Parts: sequence; structure tokens; C-alpha cells
Amino acid sequence: MKQIKKFSEIHLNDIAQVGGKNSSLGEMFSELSSKGIKVPDGFAVTNEGYWNFLNENQLVPKLKAILSELDLKTFKNLSKIGSKARQLLLDASFPEELSEEIITSYKHLQKRSGSTVSLAVRSSATAEDLPNASFAGQQESYLNVEGEENLIAACHRCYASLFTDRAIKYRVDNGFDHMKVALSIGVQMMVRSDKACSGVMFTLDPDTGFDKVALITGAWGLGENVVQGSVNTDEFLVYKPFIDNVKQPIISRRLGSKEKTMVYADKKMSEIQKPEDAIINLDTSPENRQKYILNDKEVIQLAKWAIILQEHYKRHMDIEWAKDGDTNEIFIVQARPETVHSQNENKSQFKEYQIKEKGKLICQGIGLGNRITSGIARRLDSPKDIDKLKKGEILVTGRTDPDWDPILKKAAGIITDQGGRTSHAAIVAREVGAVAIVGSGNATKVIKDGQVVTISTAEGDTGFVYDGKGTWDEQEIDTSKIKMPETKIMLILADPDRAFRYSLFPNNGVGLMRMEFIINNTIKIHPMALHHFDQLQDAEVIKEIEELTHQYPDKKNYFIHKLAEATATIAAAFYPKDVIVRMSDFKSNEYANLLGGKQFEPEEQNPMIGFRGASRYYHPLYKDAFVMECEAMKMVREEMGFTNIKLMLPFVRTIKEATSVTKIMKENGLVRGKKDLELYMMVEIPSNALQAEEFAKHFDGFSIGSNDLTQLTLGADRDSELLSDIFSPFDPAVMQLIRMSIEKAKVAGVKIGLCGQAPSDYPEYSQFLVDCGIDSISFNPDALLKGISNMHQAESKKPAGKK
Repeated sequence: MKQIKKFSEIHLNDIAQVGGKNSSLGEMFSELSSKGIKVPDGFAVTNEGYWNFLNENQLVPKLKAILSELDLKTFKNLSKIGSKARQLLLDASFPEELSEEIITSYKHLQKRSGSTVSLAVRSSATAEDLPNASFAGQQESYLNVEGEENLIAACHRCYASLFTDRAIKYRVDNGFDHMKVALSIGVQMMVRSDKACSGVMFTLDPDTGFDKVALITGAWGLGENVVQGSVNTDEFLVYKPFIDNVKQPIISRRLGSKEKTMVYADKKMSEIQKPEDAIINLDTSPENRQKYILNDKEVIQLAKWAIILQEHYKRHMDIEWAKDGDTNEIFIVQARPETVHSQNENKSQFKEYQIKEKGKLICQGIGLGNRITSGIARRLDSPKDIDKLKKGEILVTGRTDPDWDPILKKAAGIITDQGGRTSHAAIVAREVGAVAIVGSGNATKVIKDGQVVTISTAEGDTGFVYDGKGTWDEQEIDTSKIKMPETKIMLILADPDRAFRYSLFPNNGVGLMRMEFIINNTIKIHPMALHHFDQLQDAEVIKEIEELTHQYPDKKNYFIHKLAEATATIAAAFYPKDVIVRMSDFKSNEYANLLGGKQFEPEEQNPMIGFRGASRYYHPLYKDAFVMECEAMKMVREEMGFTNIKLMLPFVRTIKEATSVTKIMKENGLVRGKKDLELYMMVEIPSNALQAEEFAKHFDGFSIGSNDLTQLTLGADRDSELLSDIFSPFDPAVMQLIRMSIEKAKVAGVKIGLCGQAPSDYPEYSQFLVDCGIDSISFNPDALLKGISNMHQAESKKPAGKK
């Protein structure tokens, strides 16, 4: 059969015959089944079948005549031309010989499977899924096709779909001759994901290009909801280097709302005018919305397959997967090259954006692009409104699918109500360089057509839409040209959503990871309220905590797991460099603001020098919570494998406190020296400097907290405007204590660094620290480059031979 190839006969070098999609399916089926990857069996109708169809019906001159009328400047008549071309093909007769070959292959497929099979009939153009573009979905696919007559009807419609509006525009944009692009058809056994789940995964983080993780996303039912961005998906991040080496390589889980579940409609092929008629979208049950689509074993299995695919194709991949609800087996149903970061040749060059002035927050969602832009918002309901969007405006719509492709290149920004990080809008936005916010939930309701808005996706994983034209700073960074000083340069971080991005900056690790940011923004609940959940008295608080922690019968585990995952994400971003995690350092008034916190916090007149830091850790009012912090850190180090995590204690007032706290840590499996665990202490109280040699017996290093040390040395509230003239990092008493701390650390043989703004703000402060012999300085990311410059300048003036 000249016009048919079984998947077992297809390889990547058959792309000219069967297109990108089918050649990749055949390659996986032929070469990777032995490695455990499951691909549904099937066959391809080669491009020869397409040409025979055109030639038997003498369609080529007619198609050329129709397409010659296309307005290549404005594309105003695109819809009319596309409709005319498709109807021409649909009116033509399907070749009898080709029909017989397809039916014979269908029978063979049934025989191999041993049962009547339901089919997916997919289009695979010879110019689709190539490394330089991933505008997949330009042609149509048909799902749940049964019976010979229906199969031939679906194949006929696939041929016509080579001339969808979006496919015509795509070929024009990419310089492909319409008459030199053929269509192959993939006929594949259906995976009954309508009874289970499906999704998309990448062999890297698609937003930052960080390549040590696999991102797996998905939702209940058929995969169209995920690809089109109709639902907010579950997301899993797996740290690839640790798979098979640690107990838990999953470093992050995010539960999506998964509002809809796509299933098959009970319709015959004759009743299906468009592919979407074959499927229906049902409301997801409350139970399934609150449940992850995959268990840990399944997530890890997919991540292993992602690695196999990446190694086989020798590039990063964008992969579709589906789970069969009848057999519980997971299959790979498509794999194409990742096209954004793989094409980026200047990986060391990027822009850093910092928002300065912003209007009222309108809405927010998943932010993509790590950028900021401003423009006129244009609300569109349909891609037919292409003329309404002017170049440089911001598209606001419910969701996008491939029909929107011709319009997306004009948009400076894209905002959708629905979708996740692997939705169509997200993928195309990355490719065309548009700033995007997907899954906002209500953008089309709260943004007015013609309103000037500012989109910021430079503030973490969450993207924000602000009213009006904001202002922001843009900084060009070329890391390849930045030479590191002798003094270790480390980062101050708190937000795991930005860790992959900041790991690309020049650095020697993280000198301060602030745990309280994670507790405040990710966990949101007072740890004692979780530990003593049965003692809570406020009914409203109980309800809110139940909503956040419904997946955790033991509420303590919610705190432990969320803290561990957020910490692991930062540890993964910088591994194997040190990440020094400071145990929680809220003040009592800040702790009280957490959900359930008021019941467990004392009221203090001066929380800044009250019940904070190490004094909490062994006190009955907080000790149970500190144990939970210890359990989370032990999980990160031992179950997840990130031994680059080091731990630091804040506000240790006395040697007795140091021994009390390290004893509790030891009792909970955090033993200094065991599995390379290092313990550090903040130097932020004069007693820390004065007794540094004694503290050094209990710790591997110190980190000077210059703000607290300054206010406690001078007795001046650092937040008081009235005392701003007194509060100075250059005060002689403060500088004397810093010099003393460094000198004593050197004598004791422990490391010492400083966390703070002063070394980037004041070159002379950097000079002072270098002259004292500081080992490391930790900067906020926005101050990093200035800090590095100051350190180079200071080191150039250091006396020869002095370390």
C-alpha cells in the first residue's frame, strides 16, 4: 500500500512524507517503546494520498486561482478565501483506491489491538511541528471516530482543513508555498482520557528556560481544554537530576481549579459539522476540582519519559500526554520541539524590569515573559475581529486557540480569562515576544475596551494588570561580560516564583533566603493554628483554613510540605551552590496577621525587640511550630536531596539560646555536620559581636544583619523618620562592631558575610568591608550589578597580599 505507513514503519526522516506530527509519533513508537514509553498504535496516510486526491479532482489550478485573490496586506478577505478553498475540497470526491487502503489499514489496526477501536484522526502538514515554529493545530483533528464510513469522512475533512484561515495565514507568514505543502493524516487508537486526564509537559521551565526541571500540567478529560487554555491546570515541577536518586524529586505542586472536563459527545459523524461538535465540556465535580489529576508515581513516570525524549531528540521538547481511564495507562500522544528557549542563541543576555509607578490593580493571573508593557486594551470576542486590534495594542479575550494565531503577532500584550502556563495563548505569547497574563478569571469583565493599562509580569509568577500608563526601569544584562570579584557575591531571595530567573544572574549562591516570605505568601496560616487546629475558636478562621488545607487531614503536613516545596524550588534553582535559609523571623505583630495568628500571639508594646528570633524557638508558645520548620528543612535536605541548603538562626541573644535551639534542631534530625549540614547565625545584636568567639563554637558561619545591628547599637528605630539622621551604617560604633565580628570570625575559623543594601549604595562601604576581610556579601537582585561593580572597585584598592 503506497499511500499508507504503519507507525512501526515511520521515523523522523519520513517528515517529507508524513509531516512533523506523524514522523514524531512513528519515531517514538518505533524507537522508544523498548524504553517503556507508550505511544498508541496507528498508521499514517502519506502525502502521496493528498496529492492523488488533488490530482484526481484536478483541484490544483482551482486552488491557485482562489488563493491568488488573498489580500496579502490586510488579510481582510482571509475568511472568505479560506471558506471557498475548504468547500472546494469538501465537494470533491474521495479517491476510491485511497479509501480502500485506509479501511484495510484500519482493519489491521483492529486486529493488532484485538478489539473494535475508537480513533483519533489527526492532520499532519509537512510544514508543521518543525524546530523553527510550533504553531501546531493549524489543521483539524477528529476524536472518537468509529466505523469505516466515519473514518473516511474524517480523513476527507482533514484534507479540507489544510486551508483553515489560520493555516493559510501561517504559511504566508512563514514563507511556505501553499502548493508545496501537503497533508498527511495520522489515524491513531484513542486514549480514553475523557475518563481520566491529559495534559502537556515541557523538558524545561517554559518561562525562564531553566533546564533542570520538567514541567507537567494537565486537567481532567480530553487535552483540548489544556492546550486551548480553557481551564487552569494542575502543575508539577520535577527536578530531573535527582530522579531515581532521592525519595521525592517533585519539588512543587500547584492545584488548578480545572473548572471544565471535556468528554465525548454522543453523536454520529454525520452530525458533526466541526471537530468541536464531537466533544462537550462539562462542569468538573467539586471533588475532582479539589483533587490532583495524577499521583506522585505517575508524575515521576512522565518526568522520566520527558528525559528519555529529550535525550533521544537531543533537544528540549513540548510533549502531550494522556491517561486512559479504562486501563489507567499513560501514553505520549505527541512530541514536538520546544521553540522559544531552544532558539535563543543569546542565553547570557536579557532585560531586567523593575516597576516604579503603577495605577490601581485591575486584575491578576499567571504572568509570562518577565517584562512590563503598557498600551490600549482591546477586548475581542472572536479572531474575526482582527481589524479592530492595531499593532502594539493589548489583546483582552476569554481564551485563544490556533484561530487566533494571525492576530497574536500584532499584540504587544495578551490577557486571557482562562488558561495555564502551557495553554495556547501562553506558548504563542512566548514565541511572538508578547507579554502575557493567562488565567485571570475576569479580565474581560473588568478591563474596558480602549482603556490604557500596564501589564507587569516582572514581579514573580503572578502577573498584574494596572490601570493607566505606569513607569518602570529597564536594565540590559549580559552575564557573559560580568567578571566576579574575589569576595563571594550572593543573593537575598524570598520568592520561589522568581528563583529560576535569578539563578541566571552572576552569583555564588543565596546568602539569605527569608522563610517568612514563604509563610506569609504561600502558606498564609499561623503554624500553631495548624498544629493545634482542634483548639481554634473562630468559626470563620476554621472555615478559611479548611479551604486552604482540605487535602491534608493532618493540618501540620500542609505547613511542612508547602514550606519544603517552596524552599526546594529555590534550592533547585541554585544547586549545588549554597542556599542559606534563615529560620522564621516574624515579629509577634506580624505573626498575628497570619490566619489564626491572633489566638497564639502575645500583644507586645515593642515587637521589634520582643518575642522574635531564637527566643521563640524553644518557648512553649512557638516550639511546636519551630519543630514543623525543622521537619520541613529535613524533608528538603534528606527526602528531596538538596544538601546545599544551610540553616541560619536570627536574633540569637545569648550563648544559652544558641545551645537551646541547636539542641531542639538536633532532636529533630538537623545535626550540625551530619550530611554536610552547616548552621549559621545572624550577627544583629551587639552581644553577637562582643561574644563572637563564643558563638563561633556553635556555628559554621555568621551573617551580619546591618540594619538590626545599627538600630540596636544606636538605640534608634530604623523605621522612624524622626531618627533618620541618627540611623547610619557609617556610625563609628556600628562599624567598630562589624570590624570586630569579622576579625573574631577569622580567628575562630568560621565564615562571615553581610546582608544589606549599603555595599551597593555606597562604594566606600564596600571598601570598608573588603578592607576588613569580609568573605561574602548578599545583595537584593535589583542591587546586584551595582554591588558587583563596587566590590571590584574596592578590591582593586586592597593592599597587595591582604586577604
